[in-house]
Amino acid sequence: MTREEKATVIKDLTATLGDNTTIYLADISGLNATETSNLRRACFKANVSLSVVKNTLLAKAMEASDKDFGELPGLLKGNTSLMLSEVANAPAKVIQTFRKKSARPVLKGAYIGEAIYVGDDKIDALSDIKSKEEMVGEIIGLLQSPAKNVISALKSGGGKIAGVLKTLSER
Repeated sequence: MTREEKATVIKDLTATLGDNTTIYLADISGLNATETSNLRRACFKANVSLSVVKNTLLAKAMEASDKDFGELPGLLKGNTSLMLSEVANAPAKVIQTFRKKSARPVLKGAYIGEAIYVGDDKIDALSDIKSKEEMVGEIIGLLQSPAKNVISALKSGGGKIAGVLKTLSER
């Protein structure tokens, strides 16, 4: 790879890192061709972009980026795959599901909305992160609940009062 090609790759990686708020670093070494293909399919279905990157180029792109990646550049040893997604928990769920059949991929670290997670032990916490849509749905449900309770109480109360008045008028 020539210097110009490396500079272009670093520039592209820097732009990619700048455009994404959900960045996972994983180790997929040790997977055979079939398992790698299955992992790529699972990532595609979950709208997760999976690419294998050269550690030195990714480290330079992280340095050139405006974001603070903290300890993540230090994790760039061995094989590294970059997993990008718009949904914060999607790559973690893909990794968890895939690891039911295989010991890999192993999470090296993640950058999610300025928060940094280091180590494979964080995979459960990352998969529990709620997406924006899930949070909005919960908030709407919470806001609608009191209104529904008031309306149902008024409806049932109105029926009771009408029933009492009808009984009294019949007597």
